[in-house]
Amino acid sequence: MSGGPLRDIHVLDLSRVLAAPYATMALGELGADVIKVERRPDGDETRQWGPPFVAGESTYFLSANRNKRSIALDLRNPDDQAVVRDLARNWADVVVENFKPRTLERWGLGLESLRQANPRLITASLRGYPAPDDSPGYDFVIQAGSGLMSITGPVDGEPAKVGVAVSDLTAGLFLLNGILAAMYERERTGKGDHVEVSLFGAQLAGLINVAQSYLVTGDPPQRYGNAHAQLAPYQTVRTADGWMALGVGNDSQFQTLCRVLGKREWADDPRFRTNPDRVAHRGALILALESVLQHRTTGEWVAELQAEGVPAGPVRTIPEAIDYAQASGHDLLEEVAHPTAGRYWTIRLPWNFSRSSGSRGMPPPRIDEHRQEILTLVETIRRSQGEEDYRE
Repeated sequence: MSGGPLRDIHVLDLSRVLAAPYATMALGELGADVIKVERRPDGDETRQWGPPFVAGESTYFLSANRNKRSIALDLRNPDDQAVVRDLARNWADVVVENFKPRTLERWGLGLESLRQANPRLITASLRGYPAPDDSPGYDFVIQAGSGLMSITGPVDGEPAKVGVAVSDLTAGLFLLNGILAAMYERERTGKGDHVEVSLFGAQLAGLINVAQSYLVTGDPPQRYGNAHAQLAPYQTVRTADGWMALGVGNDSQFQTLCRVLGKREWADDPRFRTNPDRVAHRGALILALESVLQHRTTGEWVAELQAEGVPAGPVRTIPEAIDYAQASGHDLLEEVAHPTAGRYWTIRLPWNFSRSSGSRGMPPPRIDEHRQEILTLVETIRRSQGEEDYRE
């Protein structure tokens, strides 16, 4: 694997499910050599999550494990523990895990002891909650417990989760950022560090302006459906043939919107003149807007508004969004060839570098697919350390 900015980095991935594997997939897509250690005999839990499956492969697993090699080990077994220990001490730049606290210590693989043996090693842990709370973390429970569901969904409906595991993804990206920062610090000091991120902490940070509003005012945040708590009009609106997303971010854009709609007088209406005015009179504003928007289609309005610099767009289904991405030439998808699932399209991570290409195209591994080459690597490490050859 070569070409990416992290092409000299070795990552030992002891994690499973989504949040931490998403971070290690990102490291692999940036060029790192990632070895994924899976539980023997069944592997990562998401290998069984489905349907859908393609030739026995879970599409969930395929989504978060590109650019990795796989070996299946029983970490309760001393010989398998030794494989992980040798890779961590003598090969890895980064070790990532999301076991329950103290699990690795019971197996003789405590992260602190690994860093003592390899002072340049960066270790990273993904937890459900910040220490000392060692409760397990699940995305749906985190979305509920962090307050996210209380501000998501219809105004008069029940609390709703986001349609993807957003707490996992947020935590995974925070973990990736922490690992990259630790790499930079290691370049200055020569020493590795430990990074820890919790799902709860990541999602709480992800509440950004809504949480900040509460902290400053003491007013509990409300649900606004598809509207924005602090901007208007910033929501979905009805057109002649469906829905349009309209995102007016400032007064100048609102004035342009009024001109495009042939309603210049709205810009001087005391109810709508400034953004705080429009937020206070949101209901009347949306009724007025939709009375005009209903006379033309979403496509017609989007074309005219975008041409004038007003943020607007269609409300697409996922198939429509993927079709748009493929047709637009944005280089957001790539085709991979999997040994059992065959050729299929996947959504790549959206980096583009001017000098390095990133490492792309290695399909998610089959369970234990790279066992022999990884054990050969361990044997080579042991020889270089003057130890006995590894025997499986």
